[in-house]
Amino acid sequence: MVKHGYDNDKYLQTQSEHIRQRLASFGGKLYLEFGGKLYDDNHAARVLPGFQPDSKLRMLLQLKDQVEMVIAINAADIEKNKIRGDLGITYDRDVIRLINIFRDFGLYVSSVVLTRYADQPGARAFQSRLESMGVKVYHHYAIAGYPSDTAHIVSDEGFGKNDYIETTRELVVVTAPGPGSGKLATCLSQLYHEHKRGVQAGYAKFETFPVWNLPLNHPVNLAYEAATADLSDVNMIDPFHMDAYGVTTVNYNRDVEAFPVLEAMFEKIWGECPYKSPTDMGVNMVGNCIVDDEICREASRQEIIRRYYDALCDAKKGKLSEDVVYKLELLMRKVGVTTEARRVVAAAMNRDAETGDAAAAMELPDGTIVTGRTSELLGASSALLLNALKKIGGMPDDLHLISANALEPIQHLKVDHLGNRNPRLHTDETLIALSISAVSNPMAEYAMQQLSKLRGCDVHSSVILSPVDEKTFKRLGVHLTCEPRYGA
Repeated sequence: MVKHGYDNDKYLQTQSEHIRQRLASFGGKLYLEFGGKLYDDNHAARVLPGFQPDSKLRMLLQLKDQVEMVIAINAADIEKNKIRGDLGITYDRDVIRLINIFRDFGLYVSSVVLTRYADQPGARAFQSRLESMGVKVYHHYAIAGYPSDTAHIVSDEGFGKNDYIETTRELVVVTAPGPGSGKLATCLSQLYHEHKRGVQAGYAKFETFPVWNLPLNHPVNLAYEAATADLSDVNMIDPFHMDAYGVTTVNYNRDVEAFPVLEAMFEKIWGECPYKSPTDMGVNMVGNCIVDDEICREASRQEIIRRYYDALCDAKKGKLSEDVVYKLELLMRKVGVTTEARRVVAAAMNRDAETGDAAAAMELPDGTIVTGRTSELLGASSALLLNALKKIGGMPDDLHLISANALEPIQHLKVDHLGNRNPRLHTDETLIALSISAVSNPMAEYAMQQLSKLRGCDVHSSVILSPVDEKTFKRLGVHLTCEPRYGA
């Protein structure tokens, strides 16, 4: 059983109350920048066991009547089909997904803003699709000198050129499918336009990581650095907070760099800035809800190892610089771990050495490790899935959940009709065969019932998996890593 180190119920209560207090302090309207993943924050769930991936959304539901959602997306990211790594979908598709999720929960989505807009063809097409769904679309543009030339930025030639986003509610949550989408600039631009219209409005930021009231080198904060290693984000002591209060808090480089812009904005609106530091801007109560620090530390160490393996594989594929791999190695040293701390690694590699072919290993919720090997019928990942389901269900290891009669037609289709040279079944094909077998085989049906228990399990493959197998594991919610080498 997974041990929890985080009190999610306390979080829901304290976080919503803290946002209400900040809204009241501005007395009229608050633009709340939501950093990280609002709906499915799987990173937070991994490093803070007990945190639910949809916690931030559920917290907002407690403020539902006051909230409207604005989604920002970088037009350049649309053009280059930027992928959200944890879900494997493009940013524009994720915006559509988020709109539907928010609406299903009863949250009001007022508009989408295309940031750094330059009339890109992909952005124009995406705007047409949004408008066909009844979503208002606005344009914000690249501003020369951002974020350092505050005199130009806070002027009619800077923020003044951006579209004014029409909003009607007190709490405007600005969120995005991923980093670099322009959430902060969107909020600041709105403050500029609100001021010109005589509307008193404030700004605050909700950023889960780094956690401001944990030490700089706490594994939870270092795991955030690992997650953003390719973005060159760096956790740092907030120098403004230290100067103002003599208190050490943690922030990250982009917020520290952008703080002078916020100061200039508020000075223009009110004559002075209500915040003395980037930390003051935040409303994050995540660090106050950790109930077992060691559990969260260990979960974060494991996350850094997983990020390291992901980087190794991406570098092997030519998708990532070796500098990122080196940065993750340094983070592992900082938290005092090696890949040996990930138990499934040795199990998979030992099985690979024994069989002379690709293998995989999974650690089950009770700590038991099962393995899978490559055979004539199944790939190692498929064999692992079946072995894990049998083990969780207490079934004999030599039980055949899927008969050869069910497997052979699928192989025949793949090889003889679809031109696939590899007859072995991928994980998705294996699960389909298992579900078909469940119609007539009670044990196969019982095995299917165990699938949800795989969520959160660690898996390691001795080779880089096919996109199909990788996607299946992600959908099952397992924590997958692979050795940076290709199978035969």
